[in-house]
Amino acid sequence: MLWRSCLHPGGRVLAKKYFVTSTGTDIGKTYVTTALIRQARARQKSVAACKPIISGFDTQDIASSDTGAILVALGGPVTLEAVKKNSPWRFSAPLAPNMAARAEGRALDCAALFAHGREVLAGDEELILIEGVGGVMVPLDEKQTVLDWICALKAPVLLVVGDYLGTISHTLTAVEVLRSRRVELAAVVVNEGVGASVPFDQTLAEIAAWVAPVAVLGLRRGGDGAELAPLL
Repeated sequence: MLWRSCLHPGGRVLAKKYFVTSTGTDIGKTYVTTALIRQARARQKSVAACKPIISGFDTQDIASSDTGAILVALGGPVTLEAVKKNSPWRFSAPLAPNMAARAEGRALDCAALFAHGREVLAGDEELILIEGVGGVMVPLDEKQTVLDWICALKAPVLLVVGDYLGTISHTLTAVEVLRSRRVELAAVVVNEGVGASVPFDQTLAEIAAWVAPVAVLGLRRGGDGAELAPLL
């Protein structure tokens, strides 16, 4: 069932499309992606989500991979075939894509990667998510970075950041880089970590003051992701 409030006069669903990126690795992109998927599905919305590139992938431990988590959130099977479809570019080394590919005697085909993203974003689902790899400036090949990928797709960005000491500088650096390329920043999502030395609400307020008028959402650990509802 579709939410009829999401239809324009012609009857077509007005989709929400986002590229999920971050200030670095292990900040919580997949946590945010899966939380958004679950919030959308709870509202009976159709969802498409993928993580085209995955590094550090172990075929013997699919379930614990980022792609595995996305497949679970989507309610689909967690199989190697499903992973291959969701993440066409897979590397075993937990390195930046250019380095991981080089370790296997390969090179990532950015033209094919960008074309894949455009195809995903052309879907009819009400929520479409493409999760990046690492941070905004992670190299994809010898010349292009995640930022080039974002610019090629022209999708609004969700920037996932942490609440650790130093995150404000990292966040503002990423925001400045995105703005320099005229990327549409849909929101900054501050992901609550463990053992932060600064109270979460203080970090949230400080980031919000610096990136205004961009929306800043705080995502608490252990919740259901309801804080992300405005993105739907």
